[in-house]
Amino acid sequence: MNTARAIAADVRAGTRRATDVLEDFLGRIEAHDGDVHAFNAVTAERARATAAAIDAAVDEGRDPGPLAGVPVAFKDNLCTRGVATTCSSRMLEGWQPPYDATVVRTMTAAGAVMIGKTNLDEFAMGSSTEHSAFGPTRNPYDLARVPGGSSGGSAAAVAAGFAPLALGSDTGGSIRQPASLCGIVGIKPTYGRVSRYGLVAFASSFDQIGPFATDVADAALALGVISGHDPADSTSIPAAVPDFGAALERGVEGLRVGVVSELTGSGRDGAVTGGPILGDAAPGDAAGELLDGIDADVTERVLEAADALAQAGATVGRVSVPAVTYGLTAYYLIAPAEASSNLARYDGTRYGLRVEGADVTEMNRMTRRAGFGDEVKARIMLGTFALSAGYYDAYYGKAQRVRMLTRRDFDAAYADFDVLLSPTSPCVAFRFGERADPMTMYRCDTCTIPSNLSGDPAMSVPFGTGAEGLPVGVQVMAPALGEETMLTVAAALERAAPPLPKPPLAGVTGSTGAGT
Repeated sequence: MNTARAIAADVRAGTRRATDVLEDFLGRIEAHDGDVHAFNAVTAERARATAAAIDAAVDEGRDPGPLAGVPVAFKDNLCTRGVATTCSSRMLEGWQPPYDATVVRTMTAAGAVMIGKTNLDEFAMGSSTEHSAFGPTRNPYDLARVPGGSSGGSAAAVAAGFAPLALGSDTGGSIRQPASLCGIVGIKPTYGRVSRYGLVAFASSFDQIGPFATDVADAALALGVISGHDPADSTSIPAAVPDFGAALERGVEGLRVGVVSELTGSGRDGAVTGGPILGDAAPGDAAGELLDGIDADVTERVLEAADALAQAGATVGRVSVPAVTYGLTAYYLIAPAEASSNLARYDGTRYGLRVEGADVTEMNRMTRRAGFGDEVKARIMLGTFALSAGYYDAYYGKAQRVRMLTRRDFDAAYADFDVLLSPTSPCVAFRFGERADPMTMYRCDTCTIPSNLSGDPAMSVPFGTGAEGLPVGVQVMAPALGEETMLTVAAALERAAPPLPKPPLAGVTGSTGAGT
């Protein structure tokens, strides 16, 4: 087996060599990543040295850690000392940080082997990984379709079998949405549960780092490794890290699960679903206004997932979270505003790209024009506008008030339910170029953004297929620091989920998308 747990157990026991594990994965990358383009860089020689050191430790009777010999892919906006961290932007092409991100250090200390840096939408701004300066990543299920974004490279690497684990960042859904489209598990932890130190910032009050894995148990293992207080991050929560793996076998008997009506509608025949799920008699039951654009096949999988939880002993009912209908609007004012501030540092003066000009002002202008792609420029301009003196109260201020309303609405929902259920993505993986219109693309984040606004944990679990046999993800949301309960429900969904076909890496036909 090539789960992270199985690899680590075998390497720690000495029945499998970390170097042999690594070569198996490097061979798969060499054979298939030319088609997928999950990686911006494959760190083969560094990985071989790390794997050899792990084998030596085992030979000497030392335990390398819970991730011993497990190859891990890191999103290319996580700082890696001596290895280029580009954010898939010409602005940082070739830049090598002088330090490692905290999550890189903790994974390495646990015995993980960095196998490479993965592609992303430039500076993590996108929902399809089409906005990379180095070309798009393709979905391993269909090379003519996107893997989601912005962590599309990390999701594709795990789905394609290039690494058992990967880390990504989630600002508005950038872990969960690509996990859904690629048929794997992705977790956004509670804001502050995992250190952001060494993550190149997009929108600092939203950004959070989390794992991708092929199953819930591997994701729980990785989450446990990277969680914990970090003095280097002022937003890091000084909370104890529970044994996330212990939550997976508890079962959902007695848990209360709320299906968010604004993201699923009232369901079949006016109830959430038929059969055992509670309808109008459910605690906290309410009928919210259904958001447009969520495909029927995706909604059906969520309702089937709710049925499965009810059959397993959970109490399931509808719940309204009214502010989610305003989440997209609030996010696309607040996040660009923060981005316009964070990206002001890229001016050609301190590090990264410099384009010479007649004076400093000209140098700044020419550097930013050459270094940033169109999507990044658009968000900087939107954010600068929202923060301008004449519009700050009308736009940014109101968006922050909506953010507070979102938190209150979630708190009210969690008073009646232990976890909430919704689609992760409104649709299955779409073809390259199908969502070229910005508003159409931004709606890909409809279901995931609310949890970023509230700061609560959320994750995506594969649950069957939708249109054309492509994966559908169900989103499980929980209150702050509620990852244990969230993982308990996710494990139950995984046990009940219909089998998902493996991605056909070879022999996929069709266009490989613009920019290839």
